Amino acid sequence: MMTLRRRDERGLTKTGWLDSRHSFSFGGFRDPDHMGFRSLRVINEDRVIPGAGFPQHGHRDMEIISYVLEGELAHKDTLGTSSVIRPGDIQRMSAGTGIQHSEFNASQKDAVHFLQIWIMPERGGIPAGYEQRSFPAERQDGKLQLVASHDGRDGTVTIHQDVTLYRGVLADGDKVDYALPSGRHAWLQVARGQVKVRGEVLKEGDGAAFSGDPEVTIEGESAAEFLLFDLA
Repeated sequence: MMTLRRRDERGLTKTGWLDSRHSFSFGGFRDPDHMGFRSLRVINEDRVIPGAGFPQHGHRDMEIISYVLEGELAHKDTLGTSSVIRPGDIQRMSAGTGIQHSEFNASQKDAVHFLQIWIMPERGGIPAGYEQRSFPAERQDGKLQLVASHDGRDGTVTIHQDVTLYRGVLADGDKVDYALPSGRHAWLQVARGQVKVRGEVLKEGDGAAFSGDPEVTIEGESAAEFLLFDLA
C-alpha cells in the first residue's frame, strides 16, 4: 500500500531567517495523523538566509541526519566537532546521552537549503557521536546509491537503528526498482525535480510511505533527486 504525503499538506515554520516545512509533527506543528513513520520521526525541509541559523541547543536520544541540497551548512557541537556540510555530504549526529550543537548558513550571500532528518535510535543512552561522509550525487544508471546503514557497510554512514538509506538521482525517463524485503517498510522523499510512482507524480517536497509492497518502482519525470528509507 502506498500512502502519499503531499508537500502542501506539511506544517510550516516561517520567520525572518527560516522557512521550514515539516512532513511530520514538529515544534509548534501538531498533526496526530502524522507523528512519523516507523522509526522515522522528522523530515524538515529547511531554507536559511545568509549568515543566519540555529544557535546552540540540545538533543538527546535521536539520530539526526543533515542532507544539504544547495549552499553550505556550518556545524559545531560540544564534542569539539566543527565542519561544513555541502551538497553530496551525509552527516549523522547521534544525540544519545546528550549533545549541544549549532547550525548556521556558512555563506554571507547565498541561502542554504537542506533536509534535517530525525530517526529514533534502537535504544536510549547511546554515546553521543558524529560522522560525515561525501557521496557525489551522480546518476547511477538505474541503481540506488547506498549512503547510510545500520552496520556502516561499504563506507556508508552508520545509523544506530535498523534503517537503510539510499539516494536516487534520475534523468527524465530513468527508472529504478527497489525490492522491499518481507516485513519491511519504505519512505520516499523527493528532494528535487519530480518522479512517478504507480501512476502518481511526486514533486519536490512530496513524500510517500510503503507497507506490504514487494517492490517500489520510481520513474524520473524530470531530472530528480530523492531519498529512499528502508525501515523495520
